[in-house]
Order: sequence, then C-alpha cells, then structure tokens
Amino acid sequence: MNAAAHVSQLKAELRDDTAMVATATPRLSWTVSSVEPGWLQASAELSDGDQTILIDGRDSVLVAWPFRPLVAGEIRPVRVRATADSGTQTEWSSPLPVEAGFLAEGEWIAEPIGLADPDREAQPAEVRTTFTVERPVARAVLFWTALGVAEPTVNGAAVSSDVLAPGWTAYRDRLVHESVDVTALIQDGVNELAATLAGAWYTEKYGFFTFTNRLYGTQPSFLAQLRVTYADGGTETLAATGADWEAAGDGPVVDSGIYAGEHQNLRRAPSSWAPARVGAAALPGFENVPVPEARIAPPVRRIEARPVADVITTPDGRTILDFGQNLVGRLRIRARGTAGTRVVVRHAEVVENGELALRPLRNAAATATFELSGDDDVLESRFSFYGFRYAEISGLEVSPGDVDAVVLHTDMTRSGWFATSDPLVNRLHENVVWGMRGNFLSIPTDCPQRDERLGWTGDIQVFAPTASFLYDCNAFLTSWLRDLRHEQRREGGSVPVVIPAALPGFAGSGGAAPAAWGDAATVVPTVLHDRFGDLSVLAAQYSSMRDWVDTVLRDADDRGLWAGRMQLGDWLDPDAPADQPGAAKVDSDIVASAYLARSLRQVSQAAALLGHDADATRYAELSERSRAAFVAEYVTPAGRMMSDAVTAYALALEFDLVTVAAQRVALGDRLAALVREGGYRIATGFVGTPLVADALTSAGHLAAAERLLLQTECPSWLYPVTQGATTVWERWDSLLPDGSVNPGEMTSFNHYALGAVADWLHRSVAGLAPAAPGYRRLRIAPRPLAALAHAEARHETPYGTASVSWVREGDEIVVTAVVPANTTAEVSLPGAPAEVSAGTHVWRYHAETTPVRPPLPGLAASLADVIDDPRAYRALLDTLAAIDPDRAESVRAGTVWGAGRPLSTALMFTPPDVLSRVDDAIRTATA
Repeated sequence: MNAAAHVSQLKAELRDDTAMVATATPRLSWTVSSVEPGWLQASAELSDGDQTILIDGRDSVLVAWPFRPLVAGEIRPVRVRATADSGTQTEWSSPLPVEAGFLAEGEWIAEPIGLADPDREAQPAEVRTTFTVERPVARAVLFWTALGVAEPTVNGAAVSSDVLAPGWTAYRDRLVHESVDVTALIQDGVNELAATLAGAWYTEKYGFFTFTNRLYGTQPSFLAQLRVTYADGGTETLAATGADWEAAGDGPVVDSGIYAGEHQNLRRAPSSWAPARVGAAALPGFENVPVPEARIAPPVRRIEARPVADVITTPDGRTILDFGQNLVGRLRIRARGTAGTRVVVRHAEVVENGELALRPLRNAAATATFELSGDDDVLESRFSFYGFRYAEISGLEVSPGDVDAVVLHTDMTRSGWFATSDPLVNRLHENVVWGMRGNFLSIPTDCPQRDERLGWTGDIQVFAPTASFLYDCNAFLTSWLRDLRHEQRREGGSVPVVIPAALPGFAGSGGAAPAAWGDAATVVPTVLHDRFGDLSVLAAQYSSMRDWVDTVLRDADDRGLWAGRMQLGDWLDPDAPADQPGAAKVDSDIVASAYLARSLRQVSQAAALLGHDADATRYAELSERSRAAFVAEYVTPAGRMMSDAVTAYALALEFDLVTVAAQRVALGDRLAALVREGGYRIATGFVGTPLVADALTSAGHLAAAERLLLQTECPSWLYPVTQGATTVWERWDSLLPDGSVNPGEMTSFNHYALGAVADWLHRSVAGLAPAAPGYRRLRIAPRPLAALAHAEARHETPYGTASVSWVREGDEIVVTAVVPANTTAEVSLPGAPAEVSAGTHVWRYHAETTPVRPPLPGLAASLADVIDDPRAYRALLDTLAAIDPDRAESVRAGTVWGAGRPLSTALMFTPPDVLSRVDDAIRTATA
C-alpha cells in the first residue's frame, strides 16, 4: 500500500451534484492523487458491494459500468482501488452511492394537469393532491416535470433548491424529469403534494419586433408521481397527476414571463380550488407530450448572492443600485410596508445619461412587481430571471443592506482558472467567465437580458472550447445536443439556428442553415470528445453530424464548394453598419466553404473513432475535395486570399485548408500585415475572432497577436474593459467612447461569443492544452508575451489537477508544470524534454531579448514603423490631438498602417507648422 497515493474523486456518469444517475449502466471515472513521480495506473478494482471486478490498463475516465445493470430505484455503493505500474496501490475509495434516478419501462403514468378554466393565457397556477401513507416508508422519490417551470412541495416544504426547473427542452420530442429524494418529508397518514407553476419558456412569445407568437402552448402544465418503497420491501406509485388533482389560479404569483418579468401579490393565497385540467394546453403541432427522460445535466440553482456595491442618484432624483457586476438572476429584497404597497424593480445592464439604459431590452419589460403582505416580506421573482448590473426599486424606501442580487445559472463545477501580470487581461478573462455564467442557464443562450435569450448555435459553436476549460459542462452540452438532434431530425437534416427551435422558418428554411451556425452539430460533439474524452457523445451525435454535412452537400456545388446562399457570415464584423450585422469584410462564401471542409473532416474523424470505416473514408475524401476546391477558388498560388480580410486568412490557416508550406507562410505574413495595417485593432466578427490570435501564433507572429490582445482602442478585447465592462459585449462597441449605447437594434452587454479568445489564453499564453482526448496526454507549450511578467492556467482535467505557469526572473523564463497522475505530457519549450510523466516539473530557459527600437526619421518613417513603436504612435496622436482632436481621431481610425508608406502620406493637407511639430515629436520620442 502507498498512503501517498489515494483515490481523490469517484464519479458516476457526468454529474457530481447528486447520487442519481439517468442510466442503468453509468460510466465510472476516478482520479488518483499521488506524490510518486510518473504514477501510471496498471489496473483497477471496482466493487459495487456484490461484485469486485478487475480492470487492466490505464482507463480511469468514463469507464464502462462492469456490473449488473441498475434497476429502477436501486442504490449501490461503488468503490475503486487502483494499482500503479510500480506496484503501489491505493486504499479503497470511500463508497459512492449510485442511485438509479430513472423509471422502469412503462412506469411513467403521470398526465399533464393545470388550470381547467384560466382567466388569461400563460396564467400561473397552484396544483395539489393528497395521498395517504399507512405503513413505514424506507424511501420516497418524487419524479416530476413540467410544460413550463414549477416548484413542488411535500407537506408545505420545498422538495429541492432547484429553480426554473425542469428547464427548457425540445418540448415535442424531449421532456426531462427531476428525481428527488423526499423521504424526509413524508409523514404517516395524510400527506399533501403540491406545486406552483408558471409558463416560462413553454408559454413565451418568440420572434422579433412585433412579429411574436406563442409557439408551444397557452398554459403551463405539471406532471408528477411519487414512488414509495416501504420498509417491508413493497413499492407503490402514489399521487400521479391526473383527474384527482385540483388547481387554483389565485395564488401569490399573479403573472410571470421570461421576457416580461414577474408580478407577485403577497396578500394572496390560493382559494378557488377546482378540478384540474387533464391534458396539455398545447398549440397545434405540439400536442404530443413525450415520456420524460431522467435529467443528465445539473439544474439551475442559486449560486451566490452579491450585495449592493454602490448607490446612484439619477438626474431626476431616483435611486439606482449598482451591484458592481453584470450578472443574471434576480433581486432578493427584505421589505416591510403597508399591505398592498406596490414595489417595482426595473433592471438594466448599463446606465446612460445617469438613467437605466432600457432600450437594449427591446420588448422585454424585465420588471419585477410585488404587492406587500403587510408583514415582513422577502421579495424575489420565482419563475423569471434578469440580466442586469443596475436595478431601480420604486414604491418603497429600501435600505441597500436589505438587497442582494441572487446569481442564477446551471450548477456546473468550475474547472479552469487563468491569470497574468496584466490586470486588464485578467479582467477580460473574468468577463468571459461571467458571460458564460450568465448564459449557461438551462441552455447555452446568446444573451440573458432582452427579448431573445435563445440557444443560438453559432455562439456556442465558437465558444465550446473556452466553456469546456472554464467549467465541467460536458453534461450540460450533451443534454443540449440531444435537443439539437431532435430538432434537426424534424428539419430533415438542417440545423435550426436556435436550439430549442423557437424561431420556425428563420434562416435556412428550405435548405441548409447558415454555416458556422449549423456546424454546431459537428463542432460541439468534437470539442466534448477532445476536452472530456467522451466517446459516447460522438456515438450519440454521429447521425446528427453526418446528416448536417449531407444536407450541406446537397446544397453545395459538384466541386464541394458551398456558395451563393444566404449566410450570416462573419457576424458583427466591427466595420458592419449597426443595422447590417452580417455585412462583413470577408465573403460569406469563403466562410461557408471553409466550414464545410472542416465539418466533413470532423465527421470522418468521428467515423474512424466509432469504427465506421466506410464513412471515415468517404467523408475524408469529400473533405479533401472541398479543401482543394477552396484553395483553387479562393487562394492564389502566391498566398493571398481572394477576400483580403483577416477572417479569410484565419480560416484558411486554422482550418488547415492550405497545406503547402510556402503558401501557409505567405498567408501568415499577409495576415500579420493586415493586423498591423488595421492598427492592431480587431477586424473580425463571430467567426474570425476565435481564430485570429491562434492563426498569428502558429504562423510565427506572436508579437502581432500580443499587440492585438493588449490593444485598448476600439474595437478591441480590452476596449470594453477600459469602459468598465464586467462581461463580454455582443458588439465591440456596445458602449461608444462617449458613454452612449450603440444605436444598433442588437446591443447586448452580455454575450460570450467574442470571449472565445480565452481558449487561446489558456492554450498559448499560459500553455496548457489537451494533446489527447480528455487530457489523457497534456500539451505544455507556453508562449510568453513580451509585455507580461507572468501567466498561469490551472484546469481540473478528468484525471486531476493540471497546471502550467511561467514567470520572468531576470533574463530567464521559469516554467512550472503539474502533470496529474495517470497522464503524460508533451512539452514544447527550449531545452526541455519532449515528453514528461506525472509530477511537478520546472524548466528554465533564456528569454528572447526585446529588440531595441531605432530612432525614427519623423515624417519619413514608414507607417508600419510608427504603429509598431508605441512611443512614436503616442507622440503622433498626442501632437495632433493638442491641435485638432478630430484630425487626431481621423488619423487613428482611418490610417492604413502599411510598411511601404511614409507617415507623411497619412497627413496630406496638414498645415506645414503641424507637420513640423509631428516630425519633431516623433524624432524626440524615439531618440
């Protein structure tokens, strides 16, 4: 035995927040902590209390269940003991209770119930029934779901702390049921099972502008049943929703909606009980209510509460509370006032001209209204949520100390951290984290505040690698992919632009959906396999992946190019007009064909992993055909893109579409030149932004990637940070430099898509990445940026904690890496070995010296030399701004900073005395 080696974690299937599992054969994962260098597992023993199974080899992540399958309601204690190649052995782990959280075939009998005679559409309701327990109970599990959202109680006590459950799914094909142990709430004799329910996503109106309609149904419904296991071993299903339930529509929740917000009257208690409606209040096409499946992802919960950070008085005397962080959730207010006093809470992400900026919310009222009971009240919305940093409370004087902002999101486990010596970069990364937290609420949404909050496929497609580092989101995205598969099947292979498909007919109707959006079908499963080592997600989604590329191929030409179709392209290119977000610099046909070639390759790779050899060969050939056609159509032999835009070069390089070495060098050089010519300001939208820093780095232009990252002028990643942003914005200039809100119709201050650069920060700046699926093999390859003194990344891999950090010590870079037990790592560092085993490793190497910049000859200096020398650039702009601020801004924003052009060409028609002052300033600054 080796006391220094022990099993530090054991998990069944994908969740770590419950003992419940959704399958009879849950996969098992365990991590070993050991101080023994190079610890590699040789074998492991698994026990479920009845059997002990020996498994040879290194597998310790998502290992197939080796025991008899679980039966519904069964609980087994699972333990593991691991033995190393060296012979050292861990102790047996603590037993992990694994409970079957699913129902047996045919066991689900609950029917949808709700208000039989509602007063209005989407009316919240209370439902209840009683049941009698006449002998001792050993176990009671409540299985429930809703068409809408609900909060069940047993004998007046909440069954769980979950909120907005069961969440949003593709209602025609998939419902998720909760499995909750309520044994402690059951009493001898008569018991009451009740629930408060609201419509939420099920009854919301979806669409844009005034073209909005309910899609799924007009009223919420509740479905539940209780499985009771008695002490004598017998089981019984009790209280199943049906005709013996009753409902009331006059409870304290008066109205509630995702977009509208919520109205509560705390003086009310349900009294108008009547027999419940039995059956769903569904709209045409959504009458089918599928048999619910057990939840596989964590639910939404209250994650933390944040106090008021500041109090602002508006120009007209109102009070706004500032919570210091743009977040998603709702307020919790401790209040006391005269019965009937109406308290109104309005929410906003930013303040404009001293007032709440409500225009970006569009048609979302996002308002919480409460009528006080006259006693001590705690005011908190129950079935709605808001995206906000600022809140205005009217109707009652409330002390800021009596108000908290309750943060809501899916209760995933944090798994990744990153930090540098630069506080602005750190804040950028924190903004990315908060953007993910706010938008990973039941489904991966685009924004959490306005009348949208939809599962846009393009957003998660580009952000999935970053998300998979920051949080253990495997279960969350696997669940969402199930909905994608269902919705795609109904579209004949095309992927709706939002999942669940709440915008029928939007974009792609009658053909393939837009590239980069529909490609979520191939990209997200690939990422989950890469980051979590989960082959089953590829198996489950393979037909979806294949159907997507087959759909596109039917729409493409016979060369394998996808062109001439409606596309969203490089969405929100910073040069696109505010009202034309798809008007990007790169040709959308280039985006489409690039994605087709990559998705075909991903399908081929998935097929090979799954043993579909014929498919692997076929799709590899199709991918190569599209790749070759892309090069022939869009890339010149000399290495220039026909669409001379940053995104075009980034796609060609990062998707490995160009394979000839000389062409790749030329493409990389031109990409770097374009980035310089743009003043090291962002020139990409949703598609190009996640790729550009990687493309520059791999092409040998790390300094250009660094300048792009550290730029603070608009547009840039750090510009929002300098404007006080605490989340990533939808637009590079959602807030303009003068403090006004961008006039565009789409102006969210909490979108994660442009934060996908964080994946590059983790992999390249800090240098921690997977080299084999699930981090079974790590890649340690930091690329220190000249402006940083240190950087670090830490990640809870499926095998344990891995980390890489580097720090400058004099003229050396010192790199420290921690490789978890049962893994190895490949290393890309000067003087370091190519491979290392588990343990802590330290390497030192001489840092590259920063070249001394030569003096510049004033107006004769090239524009490239001016932009590359911060001293000269600052001297130029400061000198012009002191004379003519408008001219300074024109030069800053409008100059093409090319290598073959003298500075004087950017200052045509400038008075001689000003030219002289500029010439002197640059010479002096660079002397």
